[in-house]
Amino acid sequence: MSQQFNLSDEDIALFKNAIGATKKIKQDKVVHKVNKQLKNHNLEKKQQQDTLNNEFYFSDDFQPLLADDPIRYLREDGDPNELKKLKRGYYEPDLFLDLHGLTQREAKKEISALISACLRERVFCACIMYGHGKNILKKQTPLWLAQHPDILCFHQAPKNYGGNAALLILFDLCKVSDELFR
Repeated sequence: MSQQFNLSDEDIALFKNAIGATKKIKQDKVVHKVNKQLKNHNLEKKQQQDTLNNEFYFSDDFQPLLADDPIRYLREDGDPNELKKLKRGYYEPDLFLDLHGLTQREAKKEISALISACLRERVFCACIMYGHGKNILKKQTPLWLAQHPDILCFHQAPKNYGGNAALLILFDLCKVSDELFR
């Protein structure tokens, strides 16, 4: 015990006299076991909520300023060198998303799920393949991605990752890490 809290015998007797007669309390707390199924259910619920939250960012009316050929985007506070590295294939994507045959609504949900997964798993680079087709998803996908605050930049993929039928995305994981440690 610290020296500043040493009490004299008189002080202890005075304290006991002021408190009066006491009795020891029996421990009656119950420790409940955590149900693993409930824990897994809560985790699934959180992941679904994350997906819904990410879907919020995708508006069909928003028209960001994007370069058309090749498709590229850099957030205002982004480093232009990162965009160059992405263009040259310096980053290798860890997750791939194939949007072939999906409607716009399904594609939005899949993209939001990809973003959630990348942020949760701390994936720095991902690839979205939308194919050639009627160019509907090719036009819409960059417009949706430019709205998300955790996307640092994206660029048309190099040929080995799909060329002009795919996009490489770079996430701002520094921002995400800062939010997690607050």
